[in-house]
Amino acid sequence: MMADTALQGLIERIGADHVVRRLGIEAAHEKQVFGQGTLVFNVENWKLAPRVVTTALKVAGLHGRARRNADRVEVRRNLVTSAQLPPAFDGFTILQLSDLHADISQGAMRHLADIVPYIDCDICVLTGDYRGKTYGPFDTSLALMRELCARIKRPLYGILGNHDSIRMTPALEAMGIRMLFNEQEPIARDGATIYLAGIDDAHFYRTDDIPKAAAAIPRDAYSILLAHTPESYRAATAAGFDLMLSGHTHGGQLCLPGGIAIKLEARLPRRMGRGAWRFGELAGYTSAGAGTSLAPVRLNCPAEITVHTLRRLE
Repeated sequence: MMADTALQGLIERIGADHVVRRLGIEAAHEKQVFGQGTLVFNVENWKLAPRVVTTALKVAGLHGRARRNADRVEVRRNLVTSAQLPPAFDGFTILQLSDLHADISQGAMRHLADIVPYIDCDICVLTGDYRGKTYGPFDTSLALMRELCARIKRPLYGILGNHDSIRMTPALEAMGIRMLFNEQEPIARDGATIYLAGIDDAHFYRTDDIPKAAAAIPRDAYSILLAHTPESYRAATAAGFDLMLSGHTHGGQLCLPGGIAIKLEARLPRRMGRGAWRFGELAGYTSAGAGTSLAPVRLNCPAEITVHTLRRLE
């Protein structure tokens, strides 16, 4: 399979093998229900799933509340401390947006458009899943993303998620987003440097390569990894990353009282399914996401965007 000319720039940057492999999986497997990537059963590709979820909530008398919840987005704040952080980056702030699923989460997107211009940050990172479904058209999602990104007056960095086509990349980069495909980008401040890396989707497409993303990063440098799914936590630790920012799980999206997730679409300890966590020397954060999957509904699991503040430990 040959990639089209719109992806030629990406091919020159990350190599034809990666692009052609991703396109091949999209063509052959993106609608697959059983047995792709780390999945046994992909509920997101089961056509009846949205109807089942909506009907169950209506029967329980919770659909109206769940719909209202999905349109509200909270701004959460997370403090990350490290002795590895250069003094020049003490107080550096990162706005994380994840799992926007823009076309099926338009109420949340409208709310985001109202609040993001007023959030103070140094950079903004987007940790994947811009489209609602895992396949099909993405023009509506891109149009909504374009409106949102135009309101964020800070450098933008992003990765793809398991809902995204690599064919979305040229449009996302035209919005000013530096998309990372197993790549790293140095960030300089007052003579010091930290490194931001990003990997392609490890959950469905299995096109991630953490060693490649880390290869050019000095071992003693402070480094941050954008990984759509937190399932990559062991490899991120082994590669020496200090912080990993992820999404994918939606925090469960439909949770029991107390925020207990009924189901997390990821293979990892449940403590890593939402919010801040640690694994060895790695600090991690799993965003509950701003959008929704399957249907625009949330229970006991507020949508979020997150401001991470980096602080140096003396």
